[in-house]
Amino acid sequence: MRRIEIMDTTLRDGEQTSNVSFSASEKLTIAKLLLEELKVDRIEIASARVSEGEFQAVKSIANWASENGYLDVVEVLTFVDSGISVEWLKKAGAKVQNLLTKGSLNHLTHQLKKTSKQHFADISEVVKLAQKNGIETNVYLEDWSNGMRNSKEYVFEFLEFLSQQPLKRIMLPDTLGILTPGETFEFVSEIKEKYPHLHFDFHAHNDYDLSVSNVMEALKAGADGLHLTINGMGERAGNAPMSSVVAIINDFMPNLQTSINEKALYTVSKLVETFSGFMIPANKPVIGANVFTQTAGIHADGDNKKNLYFNDLLPERFGRKREYALGKSSGKANIQKNLQELGLQLNDDDLKKVTQRIIELGDKKQVVTKEDLPYIIAEVLDNYSKEKKVSVDSYVLTHSKGLRPSTTVSITINGETYEQHSQGDGQFDAFMNAIRNVFKKKDLVLPDLVDYAVRIPPGSRSDALCETIITWKSVEKIDIFTVSSSRPVRRCSVRSVV
Repeated sequence: MRRIEIMDTTLRDGEQTSNVSFSASEKLTIAKLLLEELKVDRIEIASARVSEGEFQAVKSIANWASENGYLDVVEVLTFVDSGISVEWLKKAGAKVQNLLTKGSLNHLTHQLKKTSKQHFADISEVVKLAQKNGIETNVYLEDWSNGMRNSKEYVFEFLEFLSQQPLKRIMLPDTLGILTPGETFEFVSEIKEKYPHLHFDFHAHNDYDLSVSNVMEALKAGADGLHLTINGMGERAGNAPMSSVVAIINDFMPNLQTSINEKALYTVSKLVETFSGFMIPANKPVIGANVFTQTAGIHADGDNKKNLYFNDLLPERFGRKREYALGKSSGKANIQKNLQELGLQLNDDDLKKVTQRIIELGDKKQVVTKEDLPYIIAEVLDNYSKEKKVSVDSYVLTHSKGLRPSTTVSITINGETYEQHSQGDGQFDAFMNAIRNVFKKKDLVLPDLVDYAVRIPPGSRSDALCETIITWKSVEKIDIFTVSSSRPVRRCSVRSVV
């Protein structure tokens, strides 16, 4: 087994996601979770010299890390700046610098406007100063992937120089996310063959949606470590996502192992989502809301028959559980799975009626959740068991400037339909006045409305169902009606037995 070192750079490279910024307290909280719960090997937490807030964040994390034995694995991006970054790092209390250098001749020539010898001399000066101050150095070869494509001679000249320096790691970033899997394997293999005893990290970006594939090829080629981010956060299209890479290593690369605690992946991902405001796509592998949800009825049926639709990505591995969606694609198996969780049971005839109702709601593009089921059952079975003597068929509410609110109502009583128009102090008052007028014509007494309450099913996240509780007072008694209505709460209508 070859152990792969995992460095999380969510707090540095991940924070370069557009519109994302962590506070000092948020950075400290995430750092603790990454090291103590997720069990990553190292964390890169900031760039030196960015701001006073960044300095305070690094200082806070360094103090905590020093007290808890993690200071050697807390890293900060620094620059070749004649020691200014080293001094910044020293004041913040950090002990590891990730020095940003030029990994392509193009960057060296046009950004620094220096020769390779001048650049190497500057790097040597910074490394010596860091060593003198008790700071360990890793080196980034910025734009390394383009360097290997277009100026390979320069890259190997650089690596030869670095092999003579007192460094811990050399880090190979696909800075612009341009590599194909084949190139990744070729370039990393070439470097590892020439320098088998040096430690090389691979840092992938996802501009072509190839970051995970490139990571796999880098590992096959012999990379010693990986740089990953929570939720794939990062510059432009982001970095290689921690969750996907860890699952792939564990399931498809049996000769490799990491320290990562899979069960903590989802919890940490959701916390980072909350702090960053960077939402996890519902279909994102491993951590997305939908990835352990079966929607088609045939899949739920297959799960009942020897788990035919399970794969190795079992939700329990990641502290999650399988769910069965309710909608127009649902079959009886989906509904039975949800009923089992609620401790409910229906006979075959009732189950067919409930299934049909859910399909009808799905056709109307209304979302149905497990928590809606008791209300759907009550509505469907109640509709079959009770005769409606009075029903409101249709109504129009009007409200105009300078005119009293008015309502036109169509109502059916014992099979006969009546229409009535009325005005009132408000739209509801006008509505009730119109109904009273119909009742007067039929020589009936309309009960007084005592109370009226509307709510959604407890725990539901949908707008498919609401429950209306109506209390009427007649001459003889007080009647309470509970109605489940297949309408959103904001426009819930009552269709009750009177």
